[in-house]
Amino acid sequence: MIPDMLEIRQDKFMVTNKVLIIAEAGVNHNGSIETAKKLVETAADAGADIVKFQTFKVENLVSRTAKKAVYQQANTGNTAELQYDMLKKLELSEEDHRLLIEHCRKCGIEFWSTAFDTESIQMLAGFGIIRWKIPSGEITNLPFLQMIGSFKQEIILSTGMSTMEEIEEALYILTSSGTSIENIIVLHCNTEYPTPMKDVNLLGMLEIRDRCSVKIGYSDHTDGIEVAIAATALGACVIEKHFTLDKAMEGPDHKASLEPAELKAMVKAVRNISLALGDGKKQPSESEIKNKVIARKSIHLKHNMMRGSVISSDDLIMKRPGDGISPMKIKEVEGKKLSADLPAEHKLKPEDLV
Repeated sequence: MIPDMLEIRQDKFMVTNKVLIIAEAGVNHNGSIETAKKLVETAADAGADIVKFQTFKVENLVSRTAKKAVYQQANTGNTAELQYDMLKKLELSEEDHRLLIEHCRKCGIEFWSTAFDTESIQMLAGFGIIRWKIPSGEITNLPFLQMIGSFKQEIILSTGMSTMEEIEEALYILTSSGTSIENIIVLHCNTEYPTPMKDVNLLGMLEIRDRCSVKIGYSDHTDGIEVAIAATALGACVIEKHFTLDKAMEGPDHKASLEPAELKAMVKAVRNISLALGDGKKQPSESEIKNKVIARKSIHLKHNMMRGSVISSDDLIMKRPGDGISPMKIKEVEGKKLSADLPAEHKLKPEDLV
């Protein structure tokens, strides 16, 4: 049992119609716990559901000779630095995690983190984490998948760089290890920072849904917020987006991240689109019913007519309001006689007809 000070809010996000918004702080703290706390505050202020960091032991993650990705070289402006040295400066300690969990509790936002090695998985489990994020780079890591799958808990699986066959194989491993497919959400993703618009392939998210029969979401690495909004409209139940305090900060991910005002705008837009999607049933909404009479039309007389006159189509005109006889019933009116003398523009009522 973890102490109260380390309490992590654990809402069941698999059974809600609300889009889950994950503000990905990642390593944009640059190794500073104070910067990390400011990121927590920014995510909470923006209205995100979760603020997510990255948990790793560098010696378990990358060899000492591995080069940085091209985007990491470009974003840091340092082509000579090795990946090990870059990531070592961005590693969060166990105490850092404790401080961030407590700060999230104070700010009213859920703490989460992506583990990148089995030792880190065990540390997060010790903090009471009961849902897991599998990053794109681990989708072909069999022992990693088996370990997380064996927990039989909620999983969000990112699929950057993956083929459909690799996604299906990863899902097979996770479910074979004990996790129900109903407890897995698969995120469409592109692992380039920032992702060129021509490479987003947002419709691929729907292929994942249809082929794998899973809930879907989108992990967005594009510039701006429009693709995240479009993903919401297409049915994503999770939106994940990197954010930073300042894109000009030094580090591998800042340039492909949202600044605070952009994050707030994205959250607002996703919430609005999610609300606007509705229940999928076409019927009059509560707000528009009152306008029905105003906007629709009824059958009116085009001119003065005498009692006993036989009504023809030339005698009728369709005008607002719509609280009389519907124009859809015009054939039922034609050929009837008037029961009284009536003026032009009179809105016909059933008792006017004999």
